[in-house]
Amino acid sequence: MSRAAETAHLRKVLITGGAGYIGSHVIYTLQKTRRYKVISLDNGYNSHPDALSRVSALLRSELPADASAHDIGSTEIESHHFNLTRRDEVRTVFEKHGKGGIWGVVHIAAHKAVGESVEIPLTYYENNVVGTLFLLQMMQEYECTRIIYSSSATVYGTPPTIPILETTRLQADSPYGNTKIMSETLIHDLCRAESEWSAISLRYFNPAGAHPSGQIGEHPKGRPENLLPLLAHMGVGRVDASTLQVFGNDYPTPDGTCVRDYLHIIDLAEGHLLALEALNQNSKVFDTPGPRFKAYNLGLGKGVSVLEIIKAMRKVTSFDFTYETVGRRHGDVPQLIADPTLAEKELGFKANQDLSVMCRDLWNFQSKNPDGYGEF
Repeated sequence: MSRAAETAHLRKVLITGGAGYIGSHVIYTLQKTRRYKVISLDNGYNSHPDALSRVSALLRSELPADASAHDIGSTEIESHHFNLTRRDEVRTVFEKHGKGGIWGVVHIAAHKAVGESVEIPLTYYENNVVGTLFLLQMMQEYECTRIIYSSSATVYGTPPTIPILETTRLQADSPYGNTKIMSETLIHDLCRAESEWSAISLRYFNPAGAHPSGQIGEHPKGRPENLLPLLAHMGVGRVDASTLQVFGNDYPTPDGTCVRDYLHIIDLAEGHLLALEALNQNSKVFDTPGPRFKAYNLGLGKGVSVLEIIKAMRKVTSFDFTYETVGRRHGDVPQLIADPTLAEKELGFKANQDLSVMCRDLWNFQSKNPDGYGEF
């Protein structure tokens, strides 16, 4: 097959939220296979365009020494600075590639802070649910009927049993979690109504870490909401380390602090690749009667506590994190641990990296990039 024919044969995949933490690692993972040509759509709300230029640089660095100009060109990423809630902007991307031109979509873009969603719920419903609705409408108009949806363990709320199975009832405890349930419902109902549609919802737990090179990683806007990036920011002096708080030490867990399931960002990105490759007409994933819609948990299947995370980050950073124990935080549950058995059985997914590797890679990125990608 000629180089030109090989390029034409690549499946074009639209990644929403492509310049974000998860999106940039997913783009790297898909494009390095040389089976997909990625198109990024991102509004820049909580992302940085430098992430995509770094992904391209990483892909170029992995090419053989005798790579052709065509090979080098294939590492470039088509990028659009558009907003999903503006239907005409989304149409522009699909129109460029024509009907059937985009093979599939990985829908990652969303506002994602649980606490913030309680304060500004309408903003979350507009961005996360209306944005998903407009995206689905454009996909239908331009005959793109495959989607991977970036969901979350928050759809389970306070689960009745641990570890959590995909059959657990969906009952979120926050507007953010509700937007994920509503978006899953939209996609499921569309798959029920239109037999040519196929969709996989990935309910992932707590992504952490960074690409081992330290070139791409998490770059949150403002003070990080999540514990691991917060500790990394404290370690490089971006956040006052004296403000570290542990919310509750009286939970029914081994050390009294909340327990969560963390998985390495590269393992998570591989999960997206496996899910995308399951979206074909011959996939055994959809053997059972009914809509071609499946949901999978992506997690390590093992929990770590808040105190264990602080201890692990002390080890890799040599920074003496001290903390103040305060009362429980509203909405926190004692344990959230995935049962990833179904994803392993049907997709071949397996999270292999443990907490020590996540902390090592996170610190490698943060220490090499104290200011992340720079100003937004």
